[in-house]
Amino acid sequence: MSSELVLLSVADSVATISFNRPEKLNAMGVGSEPALKAALTEVAERDDVNAVVLTGEGRAFNVGLDLESPFGGDVAETYQRMRASTATVMLMRRMRQPIIAAVNGNAIGGGFAMALACDMRIAGRDARFVAPFAELGMSAGDLGMTWLLPRMIGPGRAAKAFYTGEPIRADEARELGLADEVVEDPRGRALEIAKVIASKPPFGIQHSKELLNASVYGQGFFEHLEVELRSQVVCSASSDFHEAKARFAAARRP
Repeated sequence: MSSELVLLSVADSVATISFNRPEKLNAMGVGSEPALKAALTEVAERDDVNAVVLTGEGRAFNVGLDLESPFGGDVAETYQRMRASTATVMLMRRMRQPIIAAVNGNAIGGGFAMALACDMRIAGRDARFVAPFAELGMSAGDLGMTWLLPRMIGPGRAAKAFYTGEPIRADEARELGLADEVVEDPRGRALEIAKVIASKPPFGIQHSKELLNASVYGQGFFEHLEVELRSQVVCSASSDFHEAKARFAAARRP
């Protein structure tokens, strides 16, 4: 199933899921998260899919929340929206198929977090990973990011990314272990790897993913997601966030 916001195709036992708002650099607007979750749910339930590539159409992977969409208003509504996004990340980790992020261009905020939630990251030479939360008056606790990134690149380097908002570019991402490869064509390379994975007996791959989850996340990842969720909701109700959001959105406009 494809929607206008998220495209889904399957070939050679590999599903390709792509964010499809290229005119907005694949920012997550109203309807984007349900569309992504619907595509992931369909893939998770298909016996003919053994690996997944997650990518973005156009010039960017995903630049996170569309700041022109409703966010940071009613606390209960914000909580439910963040709860839905958290459930999507949990699905990404719990589904049996490995997911490879093909990161073209910017992966910002929630887009960065979704790349982290994948099993591997293949970066284009123009890839940039950015955690802009400090600029917005928000915590960096977005979709598992403050759990995953320190474990991937170390707490000090993660702190620099969170506190300064400076981008981690492709070559640095590879040196830090955030990107597994840096290539000219990240989608093509991700598909190559996915096809190799898909050719293996799926039961063993599924259990290998479960073991990797256990070794990396242990008993604390999902509990940590809950703490992050509350942190984001509380910050979204602050005057700091609303003032910074307006400045940030104005700076993005042509």
